[in-house]
Amino acid sequence: MPAPSASDTASPLAAPGGALSADNYRFLQQYIQRESGIALGDDKLYLIQARLMPVLAQEKLASLDELCVRLQKAPQESLRRRVVESMTTHETLFFRDPQVFDTLRTHLIPELAARRQSTKSLRIWSAACSSGQETYSLAMLLVEHGISDWNIEIVGTDLSNQILERARAARYLQLEMNRGLPAALLVKHFERAGLDWQVKQNLRRMARFQTFDLRDKMDALGYFDLVLCRNVLIYFDLETRRRILTGIRGQMYAGGYLILGSSETTFNLDTILERKTLGGTTVYQKPTAGGSPGGSQ
Repeated sequence: MPAPSASDTASPLAAPGGALSADNYRFLQQYIQRESGIALGDDKLYLIQARLMPVLAQEKLASLDELCVRLQKAPQESLRRRVVESMTTHETLFFRDPQVFDTLRTHLIPELAARRQSTKSLRIWSAACSSGQETYSLAMLLVEHGISDWNIEIVGTDLSNQILERARAARYLQLEMNRGLPAALLVKHFERAGLDWQVKQNLRRMARFQTFDLRDKMDALGYFDLVLCRNVLIYFDLETRRRILTGIRGQMYAGGYLILGSSETTFNLDTILERKTLGGTTVYQKPTAGGSPGGSQ
């Protein structure tokens, strides 16, 4: 549907359950940005309605205006979490953006594996990992490269604990398996679990999932050889993007790589990460000269 105009947002929606005053729309914009960092423009009324209607049903509320009243009266943590998780995008699939995974397979993983040959250890961060498809796609690449016996940790983080429970379960519908996963990898790395498919234990041992807000301090996460933070920065305002990139860079080993979404960039946000094109994919590398192994510079 087309985005509403500014004048549309000044009066309540006509759709059942959609009533939302201009003041309450501004309240929701501020509330969602404060709680999740997601910046919603004045043309996102339709998105708020679509995402929050299920919350209305769960809470037995008649309108978005009623939801705002509830949120303004010191809401229970469960309601706050439900609103935040409803507004978070969880669209993902196995090997999303094949060119990125081709670059990982042909350039980055071989380089990182050669660099870590002496320690046989590798740490990767899958930021905003959603239900885990990206995380397990990375694990499959590492197995295919022949280093599954290394000390490997792939940390998957997301703001939503509910979606992370799905990632930890590592169980996927047939429809999800059909989206991006080659048949040969399905047979090799998954096993039947009723009507669903379960990631095999050797891949699951590589992955660890935890709730994390990218706006928080990142020190406790440790250092990484590779970070994937794709299609996430677009939801934040400029200054928050800058802080997140600075934080991520601080958790990268010297020489480590960052991969962003195809529409995202470090331009005007970070002057230290070096932009490179490998296999048709834009990546960002933390400089090796003059820097400590995991320092921010």
